[in-house]
Amino acid sequence: MLGLIALGIGTGFLAGLLGIGGGMVMVPILTVLLDGLGVAADQAVKVAIATSMACISFTSFSSLRAHHRRGAVRWDWVRQLAPAMVIGGWVCGGALFAALKGTWLTGFFACFVGFSALQMWQGPRPSQAADQVPPRGLVWAVGALIGLFSGLVGAGGGFLTVPFLSSMAVPLHQAVATSAATGFPIAVANSLGYLLSGWHLPSPVPGLWGYFYLPALAVLIPCTMVTAPLGARAAHALPVAKLKKLFAGLLVLLATYMGWRAVQLSV
Repeated sequence: MLGLIALGIGTGFLAGLLGIGGGMVMVPILTVLLDGLGVAADQAVKVAIATSMACISFTSFSSLRAHHRRGAVRWDWVRQLAPAMVIGGWVCGGALFAALKGTWLTGFFACFVGFSALQMWQGPRPSQAADQVPPRGLVWAVGALIGLFSGLVGAGGGFLTVPFLSSMAVPLHQAVATSAATGFPIAVANSLGYLLSGWHLPSPVPGLWGYFYLPALAVLIPCTMVTAPLGARAAHALPVAKLKKLFAGLLVLLATYMGWRAVQLSV
């Protein structure tokens, strides 16, 4: 219980501070917890991903409200990206997620987190020009891919959304805030997809319903919703660029663990 409380506090703060959903941290830790409860290894990673995404549905909403109060959310970009993100998330959560083996999801998670750590360490490379207006087709393609990939790793998409917006010359603090806003429709779409694709599954341990572990949600959701606004407030006062480099180091460790786990599952 204390571990889940600490996890909720930490991931909620990071969600507001860095514009992420927190899934990159939640999924490995929840996977270890579910292993200890006796959930089969192939199912544990799926439950961890889905539970993380359901939690992000609430965390991202709390985070986006805090950023919106400061006028940092670029709603013009949210309106462009969100519809395609919802489609990509629905496709992933409703069909692709259930079809893939846990081994593949674990390996993909490890690669994705490693890539995200590299992106976070290097930092965004925004253009010096004014905001660019890309073709609508490109925006829809990017949005759909972000929604799809987010559903495969149980994250809110910030690791892809922030670099994309930065490449479009959106200022970093606005890119972070806008990423927090788009994380909400991504999380809701994927969570509904997980619900439909997993409701019929057996529950090997108490509290497990389909792909969701309800006791974890009961602890994580209130903790993350309390601390996400604090992180959003801190994003306007703390050296976020330096903190991202420290967080990138943690992501490398988590990616290494999940990569090792994927190898174990495959042998």
